[in-house]
Amino acid sequence: MDLRQLRYFCTIATEGQVTRAAKKLHIAQPPLSQSLKALEEELEVTLFERNGRKMELTEPGMVLYKNAIHLFNQLDETIMEVKEVGQGVKGTLSIGCVKSCFSHMPRRIKAFREMYPGITFELREGDSYLLSEQLKNRDIDLAIVRMPLDIKDFSVQILPNENYLAVIPETWNTHTSRTTITLDDLANLPLLLLHRISGTGQYELIIDMFDKHGLKPNIIVDCPDVDMILKLVSEEVGATIIPASSVSNNHIKGVKMLKINDVDIISESAVIWLKDYYLSKSAQRFIELFRQEIEQYKTN
Repeated sequence: MDLRQLRYFCTIATEGQVTRAAKKLHIAQPPLSQSLKALEEELEVTLFERNGRKMELTEPGMVLYKNAIHLFNQLDETIMEVKEVGQGVKGTLSIGCVKSCFSHMPRRIKAFREMYPGITFELREGDSYLLSEQLKNRDIDLAIVRMPLDIKDFSVQILPNENYLAVIPETWNTHTSRTTITLDDLANLPLLLLHRISGTGQYELIIDMFDKHGLKPNIIVDCPDVDMILKLVSEEVGATIIPASSVSNNHIKGVKMLKINDVDIISESAVIWLKDYYLSKSAQRFIELFRQEIEQYKTN
């Protein structure tokens, strides 16, 4: 068995057909089929079930596929590490960021580019669950997410807490003269809440807060996109409760921010990256920017 055979095998598994795999690898179909047959004979197992034109992994095939992908990831990391030792901080840094956390990004990207002009950025957007899955799949290097989140697979740098604010349409006359609002008032308004695609997050945090005060909120919309939520608020569909930086980072006209004066709903965000995997120099240095600013924040 060699790396070429393993790459051929993984491509067949990914594509689901020898024909498609051959096209992707830019080789003829017969040598690809011969390579697979030789691999099965060497291992003395059947790696695929032939279901018509579809190739489906057997149980031994799935074991080999998972371990081969892990091996190729390790190989890619080794190559990256060797290059970085010789070249310094260069290349592309891929960062995922929840929209409601984007206020953390512009100033830091500008500062980082000034320190390391050889770096280019690839930015991805999604909710916390989606970004955690992209990290596990090695599609991004690090992510800025909202907690809570299952972090057993990740290293974590917690960021400073921030309060939630209520945001209402500016035209709602009964509230426009106020700078604060109560949880009782919010329970009587139509609410639009952020709700991540999967897992527990801000939505459940806010629902729990209402429950603890014996209140039942009138939720008419849940949505994972903060921009959509704020646009709906500006169109007088309802009110929302979101982290303060989510509002300050948006320039939505027709909305008013109010402090919730009888409860403290705290939002916690974090930078996360995969445990036990090589982290590029550029990712390490970018995380260090957050750590330095947190230390300054603590001393002020």
